[in-house]
Amino acid sequence: MTFVEKLRAIVGDKGLVLDAQDMHPYLTDWRENYLGSALAIVRPATTEEVSAVVKLCVAEKVAICPQGGNTGMSGGATPQEDGREIVLSLTRMNRILDIDKVGYSMTVEAGVILKTIQETAADNDRLFPLSLGAEGSCTIGGNLSTNAGGVQVLHYGNARNLVMGLEVVLPNGDIWNGLRALKKDNTGYDLRDLYLGAEGTLGIITRAVLKLWPKPKDVATSWNAVPSPAAAVELLSGAYAASEDNVTSCELMGRQGIELVLKNIPGAADPLADRHDWYVLLEWSSARPPREGANQSGLREKMEAYLGEAMEKGLVLDAVVAQNEAQARAFWALRENHSESQKREGPSIKHDISVSVGKLPDFVTEGLAAMHKALPGCRPVPFGHVGDGNLHFNCQSPPGWTKPQFMAHGEAISGAIYDLVTRYGGSISAEHGIGRIKVDELAHYRSKIELDVMRSLKRALDPQDIMNPGKVIRV
Repeated sequence: MTFVEKLRAIVGDKGLVLDAQDMHPYLTDWRENYLGSALAIVRPATTEEVSAVVKLCVAEKVAICPQGGNTGMSGGATPQEDGREIVLSLTRMNRILDIDKVGYSMTVEAGVILKTIQETAADNDRLFPLSLGAEGSCTIGGNLSTNAGGVQVLHYGNARNLVMGLEVVLPNGDIWNGLRALKKDNTGYDLRDLYLGAEGTLGIITRAVLKLWPKPKDVATSWNAVPSPAAAVELLSGAYAASEDNVTSCELMGRQGIELVLKNIPGAADPLADRHDWYVLLEWSSARPPREGANQSGLREKMEAYLGEAMEKGLVLDAVVAQNEAQARAFWALRENHSESQKREGPSIKHDISVSVGKLPDFVTEGLAAMHKALPGCRPVPFGHVGDGNLHFNCQSPPGWTKPQFMAHGEAISGAIYDLVTRYGGSISAEHGIGRIKVDELAHYRSKIELDVMRSLKRALDPQDIMNPGKVIRV
């Protein structure tokens, strides 16, 4: 039997994609920076099939590129160009296995769409708080493998903080069952954390036990024009007390990003009459319903009062508080469509960076200057999670430029931003991961000790280097 025939014997015809046209979506990344090649697209339906495929690849010395929804920004789910590996897609493993309403947990397979998990939790009067732009197509396995962030990190934490247990197929094909719905488990090394954020280089996440929270019963959302990033940070700082520690999201956006959304996304509308340089999308939420009766108020009334005080202090120039869910969704669409609008506008360079929140205003000032110096005429598009210091400090090409023309300046632009991030004690990848696109940058900006430890882990767990080779770190 050939290698492909052996694969078919494991996963069946439904689990194998060999037609070139059908394979193409699995071979390129969302940003279309890479186009890889593969012996086959393999779509197992069970953990046991994943294990059998991995064992076959070990025996045949074939590398594996694990893939979820293929919505990543760093090329981590795209195979290499040499065609010596398979793409192992988890999208057929898409069952929700259990919901424990009493214990506030949900057990799922890796291929479940994030939006499905959110909706299932809501149907059970619970909340799964991971929320990001690609939630309608990304899968939870990819979210966990990249330690995804999203818009509610400042309140609930990254994906790493939303997981209780994992099931993982190891690089030798063994299955580690760590599906423990335990809040406390202090029995040696925490293997779970080893695979969260490893981008499929140490094993393949197949199932997970996720944490749930009470479903919010009171939500307030506002769109605010602010004079500067410094005002945005001060607005956030005061919001914690004003909301009684119910701040769940705080997103900063510049005018350039809003212009691109208004231009490229049908139906997008500016919430305010006048144009401003900076905006903050602020959301508070609570599991407690709005209180009724004299002198009682919900979060919307508290937010309105707080924003009124902020206007008197000059922290807010203009604002509108959503009066219903549809209006709140329209605010969020302006934020979430930044990436799609940039893609439609033309070539761009993404910088998914983080610095401490207190240093963010100075970083923005220096970063914008550094970007313009590296390429006069470029269009900076800074936006992101001011609440946790994570900005997507992106650079849009000058109007009319081709991708090759623009990317010729990519190294100078990214080098200037990453040098600045390092000087500020920040990170060159806050939530998108390293993938293929930042392998050299990780090697340059991380210390020798950190890199040596990472290589030691990779060599110990994956001595043949068959798990997502060429991603995160070179061994």
